[in-house]
Amino acid sequence: MTHSYAKPWKAGPFDIRLPFLHYRLEWQDYTQGLVMCAVDLAAIPLMTELLGMPFEAALAIVILNGLLYLTHHLLGDPVIPGWITPAIPLLQLYLEEFPMEQRVHALIAFQLILGIFSIALGVSGLASKIVNIIPNALRAGIVVGAGLAAIQSIFAAGGKFDSFPITISVCVGIAFFLLYSKWFQHAQIGNRLLGFIGGLGILPAMLLAVLVAPLAGETPWPEIEWGLSTPDFITMWSQYTVFGVGLPPIEMFVTAIPTVLAAYIVVFGDVLQSKAVLDEANAVRTDENVQYNPNRAHMIFGGRNALMSFFGPDTAMCGPLWAAMHVTTSERYKKGPKAMQSIFSGAGSFRWGTNTGLWLLPIVSIMEPILGVALALTLLVQGFVSIRVGITEARSKTDLGIAGVVAAVLAIKGATWGFVAGILLVALIYTKDFFRGEDDGVFAPDPNAIPDPAADPEVTPRPHIDWNDK
Repeated sequence: MTHSYAKPWKAGPFDIRLPFLHYRLEWQDYTQGLVMCAVDLAAIPLMTELLGMPFEAALAIVILNGLLYLTHHLLGDPVIPGWITPAIPLLQLYLEEFPMEQRVHALIAFQLILGIFSIALGVSGLASKIVNIIPNALRAGIVVGAGLAAIQSIFAAGGKFDSFPITISVCVGIAFFLLYSKWFQHAQIGNRLLGFIGGLGILPAMLLAVLVAPLAGETPWPEIEWGLSTPDFITMWSQYTVFGVGLPPIEMFVTAIPTVLAAYIVVFGDVLQSKAVLDEANAVRTDENVQYNPNRAHMIFGGRNALMSFFGPDTAMCGPLWAAMHVTTSERYKKGPKAMQSIFSGAGSFRWGTNTGLWLLPIVSIMEPILGVALALTLLVQGFVSIRVGITEARSKTDLGIAGVVAAVLAIKGATWGFVAGILLVALIYTKDFFRGEDDGVFAPDPNAIPDPAADPEVTPRPHIDWNDK
């Protein structure tokens, strides 16, 4: 007998869904979430290094962010949310402009403005219009610059590569093979095991690092501990939130604006991709009419960023999409109601699983020694993705030249100087065609190109973004 689930409760723009009442628990997605929580833990090195935060306090922020991930499906947004991965190098550059003792204030200001800005765009419905006025060359430069900054942060003197040269070399090679090898892409067709491995993004490479790093003498062997993890909410609260350090000065809110705009350009691309994946799933699953509302998504991830800015500022930020897992879940959803009752049951079960995994000490203790490698893998794959996607944003050779300069300036000097350089170059070169630019057809996307599979932990490679698609 088929279980009948209640209809969602309407609450303004939101559709409230609760587990067991409005959707069933999908054990496959829940179990996968238990393992994939290891990717969420990779955010910890960012906070320990950029903010000087103790491991347990950073774990508390990861857990708090994990709880807010649940708000998407609970409020009717049918996606698996994640970080704003491509913007991490931009935020990293911005925070490094400040001395260590001022970085918490700088992060609070940045994340609060990003949250309020996203909420305002969601409420007003102006999101697509805001992004569309940014010239192609400037958009391309920002995304490419984020990719360069990501790669530069790993290979700079004193970077992660100096600490884990063998592990990063081996595991990055495995990650790129699993994500981008044409042979492996074709081998997955009709092979459930290889297809499952391919759907895990960089997780297999991360798990391999647990063995490679100690064998190479770059980390000690992990000491598996049992029980529950011990996040330090008291230290987080007293030393890394506005309740302990106070509100940032006004000037920090002003200086954060260029980095916020650069991060939002990346965010909007993820919003469009969420809709594209769900539209494809809707064509197959005619039994459930899934409605993706970009304005609602903006309000939810904007609210997450605003809340985290007060209760647990997070260097990974709060994004609208974990693309790799969103694609993986949608593919299983397409197999019918027996495989997955609802897209909400799949997305919700996965995020309940990651939240459970973060509290399991065996998982945390196994991953702790190689979290620096996990972060390096994330940023290197993201660098590859950002550079490729950014280049496809250029519509002409001139655009590409401008983008190259903007990207270099941004990677070296940060988002503020990148924006200034881009605006000046576009104004000087295109003058009256500042917003329109030019299109010589050289960089038009190939309509016959096969889209890439889901790639890194929090974002997937995508073809040229149609910023006019509302």
